[in-house]
Amino acid sequence: MEFKGKNVIITGGSSGIGKSAARIFATKGANITILARREDMLKGAVEEISSSATDINQKISHARVDVSNHTEVENWAGMYQKSYGSPDVIVNSAGITHPGYFEEIPYETFDELMKIDFYGVLNMCRSFIPMMKAKGGYIVNVSSMAGFLGVFGYTGYSAAKFAVLGFSQALRSEMKKYNIVISVLCPPDTDTPMLEWEDKIKPKETRAVAGTAGVMSPDDVARIMIDGMMKKKFMIVPGFNGKFVLYASRLAPSFVEWIMDRQIKKAG
Repeated sequence: MEFKGKNVIITGGSSGIGKSAARIFATKGANITILARREDMLKGAVEEISSSATDINQKISHARVDVSNHTEVENWAGMYQKSYGSPDVIVNSAGITHPGYFEEIPYETFDELMKIDFYGVLNMCRSFIPMMKAKGGYIVNVSSMAGFLGVFGYTGYSAAKFAVLGFSQALRSEMKKYNIVISVLCPPDTDTPMLEWEDKIKPKETRAVAGTAGVMSPDDVARIMIDGMMKKKFMIVPGFNGKFVLYASRLAPSFVEWIMDRQIKKAG
């Protein structure tokens, strides 16, 4: 794949994996628009991403968009099309988490997790796929290791991220005839502001289970994501531990459950 001159949209692009991916795309000559909800962070991220651009003609821009609001996304998509036409690449990286014991997580938190982590992906795909059908393109939906393996303390987060994986798998099949490639990224814990925040409220059992997969840098995760895109992989799972857990959970689910149960018991 060549990214020079391509139009790339990245949700959650003001920090974490999204911002790292934007910087890498900028080094490859892409025009980039990042979306997030905080204007101050967006402006700072644009300055940082622009410093990685390789051509003075590259366009690096931002938009304050709440991806959980389908009307807001649809309206912005129309404005984007008038300015840039159809995007070539979309990375749906916007997401939140809220670990905790099931009974202690407020209903409103489950609702917010689903709206941002899953409906944010859905809204972007619904708004942009109709205009992408004419020439094709590439969409990466960011899930998580907790999107293929239910983890203690992540009842809300795993539910939303499992939804992203299932949605992406079904969408992939439908989009093949339009030459729209769908991938799903399933990173382990990544050194982002979100991880820093959730570490303060994680149950000890969650910490014991999640800690076994290690923590990756957002730059490494973004590089692996783009390498996976070059190979048109459907599931992109960064890191050896992540791949091991993926295959083990499919080939020997009882063994993985036994390991997690032991870690949970020790933590308790």
